[in-house]
Amino acid sequence: MTTNRNPNRLAKEKSPYLLQHAYNPVDWYPWGEEAFQKAKKENKPIFLSIGYSTCHWCHVMERESFENEEVAELLNRDFISIKVDREERPDVDHLYMTVCQAMTGHGGWPLTIIMTPDKKPFFAGTYFPKGRKFGRPGLMDILPQIAKKWKEDHTRIAEIGQQVIDETQKRMLANLEGEISEETLHRAFQMYENMFDPQYGGFGDAPKFPTSHNISFLLRYYKRTGKEKALQMAEKTLDAMYRGGMYDHIGFGFARYSTDEKWLVPHFEKMLYDNALLAMTYIEAFQLTQKRRYADVAEQIFTYVLRDMTDPEGGFYSAEDADSEGEEGKFYVWTPDEVKRVLGQDEGELFCQAYDITERGNFEGRSIPNLIDASIESFARWKGMEPERAKAMLEACRRKLFEYREKRIHPHKDDKILTSWNGLMIMALSKAAKALQKPEYAEAAARAVRFIRSRLRREDGRLLARYRDGEAAFPAYLDDYAFLVWGLIELYEATFDINHLKFALELNDDMIRLFWDKDKGGFFFYGEDAEQLFTRPKEIYDGAMPSGNSVAALNLLKLAKYSYNAGLSQKADEQLKAFAGAVERYPSGHALFLMALDYAYGPTKEIVIAGDPANEDTQAMIRTVQQKFLPNAIIILNPMGATGDGVSQTIPLAQDKIALGGRATAYICEHFSCQSPTDDLEELARLE
Repeated sequence: MTTNRNPNRLAKEKSPYLLQHAYNPVDWYPWGEEAFQKAKKENKPIFLSIGYSTCHWCHVMERESFENEEVAELLNRDFISIKVDREERPDVDHLYMTVCQAMTGHGGWPLTIIMTPDKKPFFAGTYFPKGRKFGRPGLMDILPQIAKKWKEDHTRIAEIGQQVIDETQKRMLANLEGEISEETLHRAFQMYENMFDPQYGGFGDAPKFPTSHNISFLLRYYKRTGKEKALQMAEKTLDAMYRGGMYDHIGFGFARYSTDEKWLVPHFEKMLYDNALLAMTYIEAFQLTQKRRYADVAEQIFTYVLRDMTDPEGGFYSAEDADSEGEEGKFYVWTPDEVKRVLGQDEGELFCQAYDITERGNFEGRSIPNLIDASIESFARWKGMEPERAKAMLEACRRKLFEYREKRIHPHKDDKILTSWNGLMIMALSKAAKALQKPEYAEAAARAVRFIRSRLRREDGRLLARYRDGEAAFPAYLDDYAFLVWGLIELYEATFDINHLKFALELNDDMIRLFWDKDKGGFFFYGEDAEQLFTRPKEIYDGAMPSGNSVAALNLLKLAKYSYNAGLSQKADEQLKAFAGAVERYPSGHALFLMALDYAYGPTKEIVIAGDPANEDTQAMIRTVQQKFLPNAIIILNPMGATGDGVSQTIPLAQDKIALGGRATAYICEHFSCQSPTDDLEELARLE
């Protein structure tokens, strides 16, 4: 804990990350003109530190370096120091992370950049201790050397900074010429097959990230080709991730990634976006396989999010920290004695046996609950118990342990509300509302939409990126628009409230106006009305999160179908072509873009159900279609026949689609032709 009691400029900020540094002895500035003008006036280089509030190594660097008076003295004397929350300013983060990767070959957080007063970077790295440690130079070594060189020849250093900018701009050219075809989907599958870990699931070596869109692509590829290996890889990974310690078996929800190949030891922080994307994929796996365990995992994720990560007004918080009481994972780990104190000797022993809680432990002398070497079913067989009885007993134990754990000191919660990540959770909840026929999920999604509409839009309609403590700020980025539009499309199909689709179309038009590259196609990461940095990047790589460009491609394809808008259809084509070369070079790095390609190459379906939504025959048709895995279909309800509630004005496909003979009727179009309308529920149930 810092002993400095005088707040610095960060004390006036809303970001939980910046506020964590508000009492450092470092004379921090937030990103803004005040800092850059001071650096120019005093001819000092800028020390830029970027992180986020639930980042373990950011906490370590703060404790070791930024709370240290000696480090602060060097920074305050020779540099102008700026702190940035990467989740508030992903534009700044993306840009300087690319710089770091170009200069060092790697990246991560905390991100450390030293640059000229006009923002030209000439030094980059990640975590630095105070002094040399683990073979890493310390800030006490680096800062005096850089300050000395700056004073001796800052003009030469500025030239180096310009060279770094030139190289970074080359690296950020996402528009690479090339051809893309259906063959790209097959090449991607082969790459996933080559990277697949047949023993533990997942792709590549440790650390393993739960990149759910890889799995969602494999589910679509299986549906397209019937290749069993695609489904096997997807199921193996989904099962292994759930059984591992990366999943919180006591309180639910997934941690950010696994540090080992077995999914046992997580990096304990929980991110909203991971849980949204994973819930989506588990729901899709349930729809495709009808295996209830996948639906159960998704529902547990929603239990966690709605219980712990939801603002009273309906928005969703961003993350929970890995650390509590200064220790990583302390909140989540157990000893056998502790379990037995809560559950009693007999049930305690059974729970420890089921969830691998041992005297030796599997994490720094304590145990992360997991099911890696067993399942509840195999545990029941081993104990000679009926599976349902074993499940009920273990669930009762889990509830007791959860209530006990709630009394522990909780990890820090980052309670800012990000439009982009909320868009992903709206999407996931809406998919679940359809697949599981649970309207409460759609209502939770709709509440989040109402929150965004009331709290995260300016009076002129411009979407904003972050809300916290009564303040909305920062013009929204591409991801905010694209992810929210995705969520709204799914929410329309969950509720058939036409206002959600109208809002999606409105935001999509704004996105095109603000972000579209008129010269080369594709969307820039930040809008033409936002702060202009030294280059305007276009992201296409689908990493831990999908890129806004990939999601925008899928949105454009769907909205073009809904609206019969030739302009949107043309934009969708241009969007796919804009990134053809980048995707063709490394297909498996673009899983969400591949999902858009899968949609583009079809076959696609347009399903219109005409009927009175108050009638059971209409609801039966809706249930039948919503519960199926139809990733390349759009679903439309025309209520009460042709006029409905103005649906046909927004969705021309609904025009003239009426309930024949007063009975709910389905109209299915595929391959640019429409089948005969049907009121036969069994015929609709055979839809593939």
